[in-house]
Amino acid sequence: MKKDLLSLSDLTPKEIATLLRRAAFHKKQRKRIGPKAGMSILRGKSLGMIFEKASTRTRVSFELAMYELGGHAVCLDGSSSQLNRGETYADTARVLGRYVHGIMIRTYLQKNLEELAKASEVPVINGLSDLHHPCQVLTDLFTVQSHQKDLAKLKIAYVGDGNNMANSWIEAAHLLKFSLFIATPKGYEAPAEIVKRFGATVRFSHDPTEAVRGADVVNTDTWFSMGQKVEDEKRQAFKPFQVNRVLMGLAKKDAIFLHCLPAHRGEEVTDGVLDGPQSVVWEQAENRLHVQKAILEMLLRKS
Repeated sequence: MKKDLLSLSDLTPKEIATLLRRAAFHKKQRKRIGPKAGMSILRGKSLGMIFEKASTRTRVSFELAMYELGGHAVCLDGSSSQLNRGETYADTARVLGRYVHGIMIRTYLQKNLEELAKASEVPVINGLSDLHHPCQVLTDLFTVQSHQKDLAKLKIAYVGDGNNMANSWIEAAHLLKFSLFIATPKGYEAPAEIVKRFGATVRFSHDPTEAVRGADVVNTDTWFSMGQKVEDEKRQAFKPFQVNRVLMGLAKKDAIFLHCLPAHRGEEVTDGVLDGPQSVVWEQAENRLHVQKAILEMLLRKS
């Protein structure tokens, strides 16, 4: 039976622990032996990648992950596939499933992803949707653990928009039982259905200082997701939520700063924080590769 990764809830805590452990293994092997250390793992396997939204880290990390595990990736962007001309996601899934062993899609709407997965006979991976970003938050968890931080003992703060990143962090806290504090401006909270289903143990606030004070990890994301209209009203509402040296100074002295990138410097984060000593965003970006390997290994090896 195929297994999809549409949101973190498709994984058990044990499976998440296995993924993070395998990501650490792949990172160590790549450093010790080289990029081709795992070339036999997915030899003969192929991944179809659909990009309706532009990408740097997701595309490069998945494509290289397949190559370094001995497989092959085929990339379709929004303008080069028949989806752009009206073919349904279900029909696309039925066709691709006859060619490839798995499908990764980066799309605007969660319903598109779900339609694709329902019709697909091969595993489907959510590379990003409007509602969830599971691959990124798995990477963030791996990055936190790489700094020898025990999730169970941490206060993790997320400051900014109640978007797909916030939603996946809420799911992660629900599954792994760590302390999560989310601060968003009024009117920009995480969706009510996500909060109702997964947010029982999460603390929510409209005060960024309350969220960041004493935090071990400070996390933010862009205020305007790709495809969203840039509005001055929203920018003004988010100004107090900028992660700058003053706000970061409220966290613990050894706190780390995360951002899934790309960053809008001078908006959600200042140069002083993004390039500062507490920032681990470049390591975080690199870790996408190691985590994608673990995800692909788990989902495609048996497909």
